[in-house]
Amino acid sequence: MDALIFPLLIVGFLYFFMIAPQRRKMKAHRQLLSSLNEGDEVLTNAGIYGAVAEVEDSVIWLEVAPEVELKVQKASIAQVVSQVGDSADDDADSADDTDGSN
Repeated sequence: MDALIFPLLIVGFLYFFMIAPQRRKMKAHRQLLSSLNEGDEVLTNAGIYGAVAEVEDSVIWLEVAPEVELKVQKASIAQVVSQVGDSADDDADSADDTDGSN
């Protein structure tokens, strides 16, 4: 019985501190990729910033400069820097900050 407790503790430790967090991270990344829309500004794993020009099944076209688009794998998107709807909120926040009342 004592010989069985230690391996079970190790398996439990591995699950709660390694497997479960990795699964949550993968689920969050899948949600991020499924929520991408045209116009979102993203950062790739390679460190390239760009705006999503077109979303296909497993490919995304990023506009990195005017009239310059890159074809990248959808899985290479590391994070969304700003989404399409965020710019209106940012403008309202900046207008509140510039009214002179501190």
